[in-house]
Amino acid sequence: MPGGIAMTKPSDTASHSQQQKGAHRSALRVGLDALYLGAGYLAAFFLVLIFLLMMGLALGRPLGLNIPSGDDFTAWSLVAMAFLGLAHTFKRGEMIRVGLLLERLDGKRRRGAELATLAIALVAISYFAWQFIVLAHDSWRFNDISQGVVSVPLWIPQSMGASGLVVLVIALVDEIIHIARGNAPTYERAPPATPDEFVDRVASGGGV
Repeated sequence: MPGGIAMTKPSDTASHSQQQKGAHRSALRVGLDALYLGAGYLAAFFLVLIFLLMMGLALGRPLGLNIPSGDDFTAWSLVAMAFLGLAHTFKRGEMIRVGLLLERLDGKRRRGAELATLAIALVAISYFAWQFIVLAHDSWRFNDISQGVVSVPLWIPQSMGASGLVVLVIALVDEIIHIARGNAPTYERAPPATPDEFVDRVASGGGV
């Protein structure tokens, strides 16, 4: 080329731009999946902690041993477990859903109904998340402390519930965009192939 200047074809530029968008989209997907999985692992951690606390309380009382504020820590761990596990449970299709109406629809009607229900859920969960954030912020602002043997700032356990709801809001937005692009819902599990698989799903508490 004259002057040593390389000419780039418009098609090459467009292809490079698409590759960059694909890489960014892939990185975002990996990050979101890691967020849901991380919240799920935290929920599992608090589940194990609840077990250890309850076993310690049950076995320690006959021996005259007590865990200071053990009941409080158990209750806070229960809140953290329940809320932090919501997004992971939702994305894995393990959350209980009533699909009597949706199962009768197909095609664009099914997609529209899915988007409508997700939009309603997004509004409701966003409201609850905001109220939980306000509660935790007020507890931090007024320095609310638990009344048990071990004094704990209440914003700490409250922030666990708020964080779980915020992650669920992100998961709902993620799912709405995913379905709006024409994809099948990630939480929609394939029907059981055999009677044994059906029994296993029911026994495990998962969706059928």
